[in-house]
Formats: sequence, C-alpha cells, structure tokens
Amino acid sequence: MSRKKKCIAMLLAGGQGSRLGALTKDIAKPAVSFGGKYRIIDFSLSNCANSGIDTVGVLTQYRPFELNSYVGDGEAWDFSSVDGGVYILPPYETQTGGKWYRGTADAVYRNLDFLRKFNSDYVLILSGDHLYRMDYNEMLKNHIRHNAVATISVMRVDWEEASRFGILSTDENNRITKFAEKPKKPESNLASMGIYIFNKDILIDKLMEDAHNEESSHDFGKDIIPKLLAEDEYVNAYLFEGFWKDVGTIDSYYDTNMQLLLEKPYFSMIDEKFPIMSNSNIYPVQYIGEHAIIDNCIINNGCKVYGRIKNSILGNGCVIKEGAYIEDSLILPDTVIEEDAKIIHAIVGEKTVVEQGAEIGSKGGEIAVIGNHEKVTKAGDKA
Repeated sequence: MSRKKKCIAMLLAGGQGSRLGALTKDIAKPAVSFGGKYRIIDFSLSNCANSGIDTVGVLTQYRPFELNSYVGDGEAWDFSSVDGGVYILPPYETQTGGKWYRGTADAVYRNLDFLRKFNSDYVLILSGDHLYRMDYNEMLKNHIRHNAVATISVMRVDWEEASRFGILSTDENNRITKFAEKPKKPESNLASMGIYIFNKDILIDKLMEDAHNEESSHDFGKDIIPKLLAEDEYVNAYLFEGFWKDVGTIDSYYDTNMQLLLEKPYFSMIDEKFPIMSNSNIYPVQYIGEHAIIDNCIINNGCKVYGRIKNSILGNGCVIKEGAYIEDSLILPDTVIEEDAKIIHAIVGEKTVVEQGAEIGSKGGEIAVIGNHEKVTKAGDKA
C-alpha cells in the first residue's frame, strides 16, 4: 500500500461528446482541442495540480488512444512523482468478461483497487470535459468543516436553464435536502457541477451496494447521491461562483473559443498563480511570413502563416499558405490550409487539409464544421 494521502482524484474522461458531431468522431470529448494550445482535459488536470492533488486516476472509455497519448505519465502537469502521478484506467476484462462502464458510479466501482491502493481519506470525483478554474483544496476544507459524508460543488444558473441540470435544494447551513435530476419544474436554481468529494470508506460502501442493485443506472447523480439523501446522510453543497462552462455543443464550443479573442475575455487563460497547463510544448515557435496579414487572432506555437487571418484562432502546428483567407474561425492543431482557400465562420478539425481554392462556410450562416483528418477539395468534397 502506498503512502497515506489526504485526497486523490478520479477523473471521468470517457465521454463520447456526441453533440460535438464531427469533432468527436474519432476522439473523446476531453481530448478535443481548445484555444489552439490546450485540450479540454487540461482544465481538470491543471486544477488538480494547482490544488495539491498529486494522484489522479483518469477513467477513459470512448476512443481513448489520443487521450492516453496526450496525458502520458502526467509530467506536463507536474504529476510524475514517486508517490503520485496520473494513471490511465480503461475498462478491463475480468474472469466474468469485459464490458464498458455502465455509468459514472460503475466506472469508479470497477477501479476500487486503485482507491484502496492509495489509502486516502477522501476521494474527489470530477469530469474531464468542463472549462473552469477551481481550487479543490478549498472545497475539501469546506467538506471537512461541515463534517459531511459527501460534498457537491454547485453554481447558480438562470432559472430558464435549470431544467437542464441536476438541481439541489438546501437548508440554511447548505446541507442538501433534495436532489432532482433535470426536473421539469425546478424548485431551485442551484445546479450540480458534477464535482463530488466523498469520505472514501463511505464511497466504497455505497458503490458496492449500488453495483449489486439491478434497478440502478449506476450513476452518481441519479443513484448514489439520492441514496445518501434518502438515508439522511449529511450531503453538503459547496457554492462555486467562478467561470464554468460545458462546451458540449458546437455553438457553445465555438462561442467559448471565440470569447478568448475579446480584449477582456470572460475566462482568461493567463493566471501565473493558477496556470492552465498542457502537453503541447513540443512545438517550435511560430513563423509569420513577410506578406501575412493578421488581425485580432491567437496564433499558437509551430504555426506558419503566409496568408490573411482575421478574428480567428490557430491551433499548434497549423500552416496557412499564401493567398489563403480565414475569418471568424477555429483551425484546430496540425491543419494545413493551402493557397487561395477561403474559410469563414467555421471550425476545421485536427490534421485536416483544405486544398487549394476550396471554400468552407460563409458570413451569416450556421457554423461550418469539418472533422479531423479530412481532406477538403475545391469542389467541396471530403476525402
């Protein structure tokens, strides 16, 4: 058994992210590029590192290769230590067979050996597909101060959006009195962020009970939390008041990226005291050609720009050739835009080639989306 730890994290990163369409056809949602330099999972991993949580189990499932390769041993987030680190935990085969995780609770249940190995007092459960900056240590202090068995991070949402979330009701001490999953008529606008801290021993007991319940959907929000409330256990609400975003749709993903181009963005990627880290430092510096024109853009490392770009974000390693024009668009990493191609109001996936003279998107239309590893011809075909 490893050295005693106060808290370890279990990061749920197996989401398919089907609402992101072509962007998640061949990679999991947490592996999708954000801001050109980062991937969505960087936010949760950076939060752990900045909060002093040095042991993280990453539970993967859907299209895991890109994510596994990117996370590696966690060195980019300063996790590679003798007593800690990042551990990739995919579904695995047992004597009774192998199958995908049945739900969020089942994913953690099937890794109880990992929880026991690190001998912690508390377990942090979080998702790998949200954008936010949070000090989990402050949440843990709040959990301990209230002597709770579980704490859920919550935030206030607009009343008209409340029915999209798991909604909590609390008493004057922030003890949760009721939990409703996506209620049609919400009684509160306190929404669960899907971030939980549990006392480890109680978590293990409840996961074992749930695993043997054939009527359970094996989900934290639908099963584990309601069971604790039904047994009158102390479940605490921790109010988060910072920026938090689920970029689970094309519109949300596009808008949140484009907000980075504002003079004062809603969410700043730059914070020396609480940095967002990434495993993308292998790229060389950018190169801007003599005749390139750039207006209000984010140009990441490894890019070579010879054309014209306006109000757009280029991911690491992109090449924009002479005569190409890009406006109001997200060009994801390692993509090549060839001569005289035109891209407006679009998202172009990773490692895609837009051939000479091809056109994608238009002003005033819907966001045009091209997936990863595509080849777009002048005729508009994708190969």
